[in-house]
Amino acid sequence: MAKVVYVVGDDVSTDTIYPGRFMATVLPSETPQFCFADDKAFNAALQQKRLPPGGVIVAGQNFGCGSSREQAASTLKGHGLTVVARGFARIFLQNSINLGLRTVICPDIAAEAGDELEFTAGAVRNLTRGREFATVPLPPARQAIIDAGGLIAYTRARLLAAAGR
Repeated sequence: MAKVVYVVGDDVSTDTIYPGRFMATVLPSETPQFCFADDKAFNAALQQKRLPPGGVIVAGQNFGCGSSREQAASTLKGHGLTVVARGFARIFLQNSINLGLRTVICPDIAAEAGDELEFTAGAVRNLTRGREFATVPLPPARQAIIDAGGLIAYTRARLLAAAGR
């Protein structure tokens, strides 16, 4: 089970997720401090580790629109968050896959902060509300990259396997 820690609407831009003024900071170990930096309360809760591990952000359509900055995915992954959205911006989704950020496309998701969610093979169950919502699976190759922890980890594992290690 996972708890919803933040709910946002449609068209959340990468500048909201990771403000451009912090673009000089690109290391995955440093980007998490700027996650939703302009929402002082949510950012503080993340920084002070007041949110349960494995928290979920629930979003509307077009999550991650705007620029192609991969720091928007990195900052979320750095907190171990999962993003469940009705839809993702194309470039953000690919950056998320490449970095191993867990993303779930769920066109009809309905949840509020504090709700308990359960993820199954083809659905998200909102245990708090007693509802279930179908998900749109990623292609198997993309899911394999996420499951491996990102493109670098996936490639490393494939190369080692090919070398018989």
